[in-house]
Amino acid sequence: MKKAIATPKAPAAVGPYSQGVQTGNLLFVSGQIPINPETGTIPEGIEAQTGQSLENIKAIIEAAGATLSQVVKCTVFLKDMNEFADMNKIYAEYFTEPYPARAAVEVSRLPKDVKVEIEAIAQLTTDLSSSNL
Repeated sequence: MKKAIATPKAPAAVGPYSQGVQTGNLLFVSGQIPINPETGTIPEGIEAQTGQSLENIKAIIEAAGATLSQVVKCTVFLKDMNEFADMNKIYAEYFTEPYPARAAVEVSRLPKDVKVEIEAIAQLTTDLSSSNL
């Protein structure tokens, strides 16, 4: 069984995908680019873009009744690996030990030509298979 998770506090899906999908006690958060959901704008610079992407992830995770402390895995897609240290500085502000497992890869292009996209997997305390949804 799976359940779509959506919130207006993160950018709306603009295609055939969900902001997040819960199955069992796992939440899979779709890649989030740094669009401010209130204004539709994209901030300048890797640090601001990383922060906005993580705020979007945080909003989706919170819509599922969880927190960033429950994230077990992230994948970071960077337009330029030379900006890894600047991304990592902001990323470190959002997570505490034990840190999620993570991969970071450079890609040739991202939607809307942003500098970063981040996806996440969180382990929730509620399990869909044991609920009456």
